[in-house]
Amino acid sequence: MARSPFPPSSPGFWRSPVRGPWFTSVLGVVLLAGITVLFLTGLLSYAAYNPNLSPVNDKTPDKGILGFYLFSWPTDPVWLYRLNQGVHVTLGITLIPVLLAKLWSVIPRLFALPPARSLAHALERLSLLLLVGGALFEFVTGVLNVQLEYVFPGSFYPLHFYGAWVFFAAFLVHVTLKVPLALRNLRAMRDDPREPEEAALIAPRPDPPTVSRRGALWFVGGGSLLLFATSAGRSFDGPLRQTALLTPHGGPEPGGGPGGFQINKTAASRGIRPAETTEEAWRLVVTGPGGTVRLSRAQLLELPLHSAALPIACVEGWSTSDQWWRGVRLRDLAALVGYDDPDRAPDVLVESLQRRGAFRRAALRANQVRDGRSLLALDVNGEPLTPDHGFPARIIVPAAPGVLNTKWVTRMEFGDL
Repeated sequence: MARSPFPPSSPGFWRSPVRGPWFTSVLGVVLLAGITVLFLTGLLSYAAYNPNLSPVNDKTPDKGILGFYLFSWPTDPVWLYRLNQGVHVTLGITLIPVLLAKLWSVIPRLFALPPARSLAHALERLSLLLLVGGALFEFVTGVLNVQLEYVFPGSFYPLHFYGAWVFFAAFLVHVTLKVPLALRNLRAMRDDPREPEEAALIAPRPDPPTVSRRGALWFVGGGSLLLFATSAGRSFDGPLRQTALLTPHGGPEPGGGPGGFQINKTAASRGIRPAETTEEAWRLVVTGPGGTVRLSRAQLLELPLHSAALPIACVEGWSTSDQWWRGVRLRDLAALVGYDDPDRAPDVLVESLQRRGAFRRAALRANQVRDGRSLLALDVNGEPLTPDHGFPARIIVPAAPGVLNTKWVTRMEFGDL
């Protein structure tokens, strides 16, 4: 390939006939809708963790006013978090080709000289830097989290949370400045540059076309469709689950039988020793204002047992179909330690036997404890829990993120947190 005689700051360096205001505007409008949905579902996902139950669930302790919208996460409908997180993760993966195409379409602007023609132009360029950097940061960390690859420094939760606010602030500035131009370009159905930066997208000496602009859009759309088809299946039931090649646990379900549904973290990976979960060794400690109760698994099985059909949904975007859980209602356990009125059951702090990983201690809101479908599960699908599903006992709560459905429970402390 012959080297261009022009530097990147020269319009003559960029030769593709595909670039232009109309092409960029189409991609921009798609991202406007998609990123807005991503941001809103991300905020809802954050709220679902009950981060105001501080310091137990709070992974962003310095959020300040950024947590202004937080509320008690509801338990109805039971598939709420499954839907929210499925949309968030699947849409994020699907938008990757659109984002990359949009960045490619505007790359001449990044090299334009002078870097700032005025104070207003300098502020716009700064917002563009935050926009591009923020977009790449959010998408990269999100994809790595979906793949369970934590190569970035620090915890995913604060990095993604604060990064989202920085990115979306720059995104709003960019949208305010550019949406009128984008809509005008779409209505014109052709390039109609009226500003120097728009004109800079059009190659003055274009190479011969190898694909039309509409063909390029079809190519980008086809890439997004392919990513959707190979990632969305983990949010559905049935055969579609086997098409989720790009999401974690994309292979066959683990084993068969009553426990043959998805496992995120195994007992061995969390440091659970089999000797700790035997009938002789394991006890559940339940505390409250009425005292402390120690219960073996056999004693728990003698209490009134209830069943509920509930899914498990995780932040990485995968979920299970409804499984039949049987166990003791959380509000009944609260009654054992002083909360006789189920409608006045408080928050609960749950501790696990696990030694490694986040959320070894997790808290549930009072509305979650009071729901009759919230269980300390002992069985699933008619059989005792397997070690990897949380034997001897685990939490299962409708519409809660998977990490709040604590496995290998050893202690529960009821009281306002």
